Amino acid sequence: MKALVVGLARSGRAAIDALVAQGNDVSGYDSSTDVDVSGIGVDVRLGPWDDVALAGVDLVVKSPGVPNDRPPVVAARARGIEVISEIELGTRLLSNPILGVTGTNGKTTTTALLGAMFVAAGIPAATAGNIGRPLTSLVGVADPEAWIVCELSSFQLEDIDTLHPQIAILLNLEPDHLDRHGSFEAYSNAKLRIFENQGADDVAILPRGFGSVPGAGQRLEFDGRDELPAEPLIPGAHNRENSAAAVAAARAAGIPDDAIAEALRTFPGVEHRIEEVATIDGVRYVNDSKATNVSATLRALASFPGTRKLVILGGRGKAEPYAPLAAAFARGDRAYLIGEATEDLAAALEATDVEYERSGDLSTAVAAAAREAREGDVVLLSPACASFDQFTSYEQRGEEFGKLAQKLTG
Repeated sequence: MKALVVGLARSGRAAIDALVAQGNDVSGYDSSTDVDVSGIGVDVRLGPWDDVALAGVDLVVKSPGVPNDRPPVVAARARGIEVISEIELGTRLLSNPILGVTGTNGKTTTTALLGAMFVAAGIPAATAGNIGRPLTSLVGVADPEAWIVCELSSFQLEDIDTLHPQIAILLNLEPDHLDRHGSFEAYSNAKLRIFENQGADDVAILPRGFGSVPGAGQRLEFDGRDELPAEPLIPGAHNRENSAAAVAAARAAGIPDDAIAEALRTFPGVEHRIEEVATIDGVRYVNDSKATNVSATLRALASFPGTRKLVILGGRGKAEPYAPLAAAFARGDRAYLIGEATEDLAAALEATDVEYERSGDLSTAVAAAAREAREGDVVLLSPACASFDQFTSYEQRGEEFGKLAQKLTG
């Protein structure tokens, strides 16, 4: 088989390695001329697209960052060439049972927490997918009997065909990525594809009262008020919801309650999600860079009741309304705006009389918030936007925030 991998970042490189290991003829393409192609042992094309790259190609595997309206995808489909996601490729090459986790917010936390539950129970498992480890990187590496706890984004799910999680979780469903999907309905449909191939022996885990979903999985529901084997270490009502979903899935996978309880009591959370990175003169600096949409930032704001919050907002917007975010600011809270979404955020904040500053960039925002902060306050990076206007990823943005906060101690 001749395959073309489109998008040569982490997922694309893993897909190439997996395809080559299976004896396929593989090539790669990326529209960026700056992408690092060192160590990729196949022919690659960079820059403007040329249909000649599809000559003889039987399969196109696209990375999650590649929208369906890009020329390679459009051209491949016009020629009747199958186009799948890297996740779908991993599904075809792995026989492991899959526990899939999707939702607008909380995916990474829940995936990592489930991984900790498997570890506590001594059951072989690996975490993969949107959490940062491509699913195809497990091909030829993972124990064939191990569970794979796979975080699944809408970008990964929109191009599946045979993906079949034995257990599938939908944590929540709120507007996000409307800039790419075009509508909430299209975004929702992509998310719900996680259930479509489930049969009667599989388990579909959903928020209590959620509507119907595709597939024939046995329905289990969860709620943040559910009784749990132990109270989670990670704070916030949203994390109790994530924990309730994880408990339901862990039990469905046969993990005993004592192991579940151990993980709940000891799991510290994940980087870049309401992560305290410094306390300086009684002011807490909290990195929530993973909050790339409004609903995630609303959860962060709710995690500090009764505390004055100096919030750094902005980046590349996702065509979401910011009015609900502005309405969640308490009297005395203040915002520091960065990046492309500054003017849209400013308009929403002005409409609700929230004080704000146009800071422009993260360094300026941190310095301004630090000057304003008093003992007991929280300086919170929770941008409600993607990072790609000024950073390569939310991780880089969060790491920079941590460095800036640490410099304040000097």
